[in-house]
Amino acid sequence: MKKYFAELFGTFVLVLMGCGTVVFSGAAVGNLGIAFAFGLAVMAMVYTIGSVSGAHINPAVTLGVYSSGKMSGEDAFGYIIFQLLGALAGTYVLLLIAGGRLSGYEAGFEGLGQNGWGTGYADEYNMVSALIFEFIATFVFVKVVLHTTALELKIAGVVIGLTLVLLHIVGLQITGVSVNPARSFGPAIFVGGEAMKQLWLFIVAPSAAGILAGLTCRFCPTCNKK
Repeated sequence: MKKYFAELFGTFVLVLMGCGTVVFSGAAVGNLGIAFAFGLAVMAMVYTIGSVSGAHINPAVTLGVYSSGKMSGEDAFGYIIFQLLGALAGTYVLLLIAGGRLSGYEAGFEGLGQNGWGTGYADEYNMVSALIFEFIATFVFVKVVLHTTALELKIAGVVIGLTLVLLHIVGLQITGVSVNPARSFGPAIFVGGEAMKQLWLFIVAPSAAGILAGLTCRFCPTCNKK
């Protein structure tokens, strides 16, 4: 169970620190600060729990590893369940802290760093733009994860973290950047409303991209060097 709880902890940290930056410091640090918050959270977790579970902390990554043939279906299922639990726990703690503001905090109105698109969200891109970005961004991210870990690079965590920073710099005004169904799941559950209605895209697009990235690795010399 160690690897499952490691995934829970890692996803908890990612959601709390990443979405927490949006909630508490977004206006002060801007998009670049938010981008680095998510990237640094992933980087920290790679070097903290990587030796235990591989630090997927993302169902799309787990699906990529599974479809590449490097993980059993049982483990993949366990990882995803505990990642979702970690995201819920991270969002709950975020809401608990935000609720301590003396003037009050209404999650349904002020948000919890949830992903989205369309009218009233960021620069108001449509569903097609959101779908294209999330699919391509997740494919790139999972490919980077699979290749850097296959090469056993000591700086894999840095490369992975900075890749996530880059994707956030590009996409924060499009969807808020998911590339991770668990990261989207936690905030959507607690915010409800439009966030829940749009959650499907942040499950389907990253999951499909992760699976495709894993399948392409079956034919890649880098991923199959051993």
